[in-house]
Amino acid sequence: MAMTDKISETAAAATTAASPKTAKTAKRPKATAADFHPEVLRLFDGYVHGRIDRRGFLEGAAKFAVGGVSAAALLEALSPDFANAEQVAKTDARIVATSVEFPSPQGYGTGRGYLVRPASAPPPGGATTPTRGLPAVLVIHENRGLNPHIEDIARRLAIDNFIAFAPDALFPLGGYPGDEDKARDLFGRLDEAKTREDLLAAARYLKGVPGGNGKVGAVGFCWGGGMVNVLATRWPDLAAAVPFYGAAPPAGSVAAIQAPLLLVFADNDEYVNRSWPGYEAALKAAGKRYEAHRYPGTQHGFNNDTTPRFDAAAAGQAWQRTVAFFNRTLRG
Repeated sequence: MAMTDKISETAAAATTAASPKTAKTAKRPKATAADFHPEVLRLFDGYVHGRIDRRGFLEGAAKFAVGGVSAAALLEALSPDFANAEQVAKTDARIVATSVEFPSPQGYGTGRGYLVRPASAPPPGGATTPTRGLPAVLVIHENRGLNPHIEDIARRLAIDNFIAFAPDALFPLGGYPGDEDKARDLFGRLDEAKTREDLLAAARYLKGVPGGNGKVGAVGFCWGGGMVNVLATRWPDLAAAVPFYGAAPPAGSVAAIQAPLLLVFADNDEYVNRSWPGYEAALKAAGKRYEAHRYPGTQHGFNNDTTPRFDAAAAGQAWQRTVAFFNRTLRG
């Protein structure tokens, strides 16, 4: 079957599943990156990261929309499907989750995030409930704010016996709006310097969170991966850092990194991977502790199981390495 035929069938099925007449009974088919022409994936990556707008994607993808399927259907098929990808429900009895606010005097003044603990963890403090505390992990989202997928990532970490905290960079603008396109538009209105201060404040809050052991790691994805790299250069108390396909920090700041790094790269990710040789050279020159893994055949965003760019095998291995890395660096 030709690749363009596979695109048509997948997009058509996705469009049918999303139609009002079938929404209650049909689920979107599980498409993969292999179902889309590489140029469509490249265009989608450009759209997600703001290099082209929606019109630019639709015009570029039109040539691959065959068999009566529109370019809009291709975009729909590539877009997140949060409900069907959720691994840990908000009501899961194994976790306790809440939204909390924290002070950020150098940023927007106040931040907010999603705090998740294992339900089995003893309450902190008190003569009758002594506890050494649990390690904590800051979870930094992509360039759409604290969406359901990132909340699910935080819950997964709680299941693995961490305290997880996922701040919402969009909180100063009203928070994640529930729509990915609107979220991307809001993101462009953020003051980058203030947002970085908010993330630093979130890390400091997490270090002192009741029930924690005082050790904080950070994991981030896409924009959040880049922010993890930046946080590592700015906060010496960071105990471990895992940037998933994140932009490199300025070369001149790499010497300030104290935390060990586990760097995750997709194979087909031109805009992130081209900065890695210089970043690695700076890490080596400064004698920093790091390991890096590039997963063959994967696309940017391969860990995000809400879209067809998800690669189950690579994501499983990368996440297993992430949890093992945090267990090794944050416990004890």
